[in-house]
Amino acid sequence: MANHQQPKTSNQQPGTHSVAPSRRLPLPVFHPDFMAEAHTAAANQALHDALDNSVTKKDAGRKQTLTDLPDADGLRQWAGEIKRHTLEHLDYYLELLEQNVIRHGGKVHFALDNAQANALVVDIARRSGAKLIIKSKSMVSEEMELNQALAEAQLEVLETDLGEFILQVDHDHPTHLVMPVIHKRAAEIGQLFARYFQTAYTDQPQALAELARVYLRRRFDEADLGVSGVNFAVAETGSVVICTNEGNGRMCTTRPRVHVAIMGMEKVIPALEDLPVFLKLLARSATGQALTQYTSIITGPRRPAEADGPREFHLIIMDNGRSRILAGEYRDTLRCIRCGACLNACPVYRKVGGRSYGSVYPGPIGALLVPLFNGLEAHAHLPEASSLCGACLEACPVQIDIPRMLIQLRQDLVRKRIGPPAARIIFGFWARALRHGWSYRLGQVLQRRILRLLAGRDGWVRNLPGAVRGWTQIRDFPAPPPKGFRRLYREYRRGRTPGTGGRKDEG
Repeated sequence: MANHQQPKTSNQQPGTHSVAPSRRLPLPVFHPDFMAEAHTAAANQALHDALDNSVTKKDAGRKQTLTDLPDADGLRQWAGEIKRHTLEHLDYYLELLEQNVIRHGGKVHFALDNAQANALVVDIARRSGAKLIIKSKSMVSEEMELNQALAEAQLEVLETDLGEFILQVDHDHPTHLVMPVIHKRAAEIGQLFARYFQTAYTDQPQALAELARVYLRRRFDEADLGVSGVNFAVAETGSVVICTNEGNGRMCTTRPRVHVAIMGMEKVIPALEDLPVFLKLLARSATGQALTQYTSIITGPRRPAEADGPREFHLIIMDNGRSRILAGEYRDTLRCIRCGACLNACPVYRKVGGRSYGSVYPGPIGALLVPLFNGLEAHAHLPEASSLCGACLEACPVQIDIPRMLIQLRQDLVRKRIGPPAARIIFGFWARALRHGWSYRLGQVLQRRILRLLAGRDGWVRNLPGAVRGWTQIRDFPAPPPKGFRRLYREYRRGRTPGTGGRKDEG
């Protein structure tokens, strides 16, 4: 990667001067306009290059490392069954988790929604007199928009995961469940850091990471409160499990005197013996690693004989619509372990990126979760944002049948009459035409003739009209051949050479 030098703006060594994140609030993360964002992203070659460089490699790594397991499919099925069993008895396991966290000296808080969860964190921070809050990577805190809530409460919060730190500096949001800064190239990050740290420009990844490391190391010592997510919560022991590839996770949970762990209520698993099942699958599915660099099992606050760890441990368990999903036909979405494997495998995500989905949960699983969390009416395009190729199901470590549930959501769209009336009319005619052989064949003939009339001399349709114009907004549509398959097959059966004789436009 080229190291394009730019004028130096400061002679100070990186990390020796005081730099603090701006108090400017981040941009709103949720939006309902998938089509507009996807249209822009589909034409963004830099985004495509970034995605191709990352997600395709991670997907290939997943396939390769799973072969190291004696029975990967059997393990995936086992993991899915553990999650299914837990969800069927979720009230019991949440109560057991609460009892064991309290038994080990921690405190448990239940939050009905984002507002209550944010208020709990703000209250804990104020009661503990926290001046600086440091955060490890947490998707549920992104769902809550916790940073915005803390900024509004005039509390300083600092992301310490490198990717999340970059996004905080740039007032941006993650576009991938595991690789939050996947949509940015090294040159863009280099320009951002040169302005932020007031130092020389570089686009070398190691140098950029060192700038953040030196700065964050000092801030760890200044922090009063650490916030983390939870990959798994073990009901049997009252432990929370955090899987990271950077040492910041352990710094956030051991250096400050108060640790707040936040989890969605579906993150609980029954027993410690279940944990290895998920650990064998999580990193392999997410990044192609056998195991994450750091796997931390935290059980309550610091004991009297221990040298490090927080004096207070708080576990916030958030609902935010999960109990509603649990009671319905989309319960299996709560089995998701947030590995991002379905994103890496999805051809749609690879073309439009994560920002298009209008949530911190993008990709195939986001196409389910976002409408379920925020309402199908507000995100009507997301169930359609899939080719239904099944790559997400093949990649999912807990075997969530995402394609089947996307079809269900599409049926909900029809049943609730959500969407443009013109589209409903067109698809209504189409459905009727597919019910009879004669109407299907007639539709084939008409389609072929119309497309051939619209095609240019080079055989490509560049501008389709009306409701079907979306097919040619990004790429050209090939004109059909003069003869259809049925005609060619009849000629073949009669012993004639395919492609010769007969009327030009016959079906």
